[in-house]
Amino acid sequence: MREKSAKANGRRRQHRVAVALSSGFSPFELTLACEVFGIHNSDLGAPWYRFEVCAVDPTPIRAGTGFTVDTPWGLDTVSEADTIIVPPPETITEPRPELLEVLRQAHRRGARIVSMCTGAFTLAAAGLLDGRRATTHWMDAEELSRSYPEVNLDPGVLYVDDDNVLTSAGSAAAIDLCLHVVRLDFGAEVANLLARRMVVPPHRDGGQAQFIDLPVPNVAIVEDRLSATLDWARAHLDATLTVHDLARHSAMSPRTFARHFTERTGTTPRQWLLRQRVLLSQRLLETTDLPVEIVATRCGLGSAANLRIQFQRQVRTSPSAYRRTFREAEAS
Repeated sequence: MREKSAKANGRRRQHRVAVALSSGFSPFELTLACEVFGIHNSDLGAPWYRFEVCAVDPTPIRAGTGFTVDTPWGLDTVSEADTIIVPPPETITEPRPELLEVLRQAHRRGARIVSMCTGAFTLAAAGLLDGRRATTHWMDAEELSRSYPEVNLDPGVLYVDDDNVLTSAGSAAAIDLCLHVVRLDFGAEVANLLARRMVVPPHRDGGQAQFIDLPVPNVAIVEDRLSATLDWARAHLDATLTVHDLARHSAMSPRTFARHFTERTGTTPRQWLLRQRVLLSQRLLETTDLPVEIVATRCGLGSAANLRIQFQRQVRTSPSAYRRTFREAEAS
């Protein structure tokens, strides 16, 4: 039910997001956080986030590429945030003890802690990843495991959300993680609209593979076929779709298609379709008054009973409770 409370809180008041910026930071992840959480998007879902870039080290903070950032906010602001984002450094260094203590205290009071790429090393140094499933850039996974053996590291996925502690892989995966956070707070429809503005895919599941292990000459061809098939499947979720249907659309044999699909997405075609259908049901529940039975039909889940089962498995609540959360939040 964490998603329910996050949505309600995200709509009833301004959710405060703070980036904890240390010297030597990587610029991409900072600008991504500014793009997603800092730009005024009240037309997507009101109120949008209250966003602050906070200095961990004395200002101005120097990026790994040489330019500097000056900001009036510091660790005291981080300590009050609802969501704290830890971007990666250009090179992995020992985090400041003051930052580690702020992160521990924030986690104890229930704040959401998000690391991007090798920012996971900071979360691990704070002890927040001990016994938790987490990820980081695949090139740095071995070092993280060696330095912090208590972390349940999964280096093959895009991002991991483990009970308010979130970690992502390399730069592009941080986009997926940020959209996941928006989806938790404002719902699937708002996240899709934001993705469309950013001209990025609306949803890549956290379990999707970080990279594709294919011979170079085949990558472009297979990627084009798979991308076209994924788009086609999303447009026909109300139909009965089988692996044979997807393979035929990709001009591959079912066996070859299933292998490439798993390498690309980190899951099976069946599980991917179930996830896409539940995502569509979330959007319909958020944006329409259609009966649950009709929502189930339009999503290709067949019956209201099956929708409830899949919804409970993936969203941890019922379709009716999910819709009611949005109605109550919008009315407040």
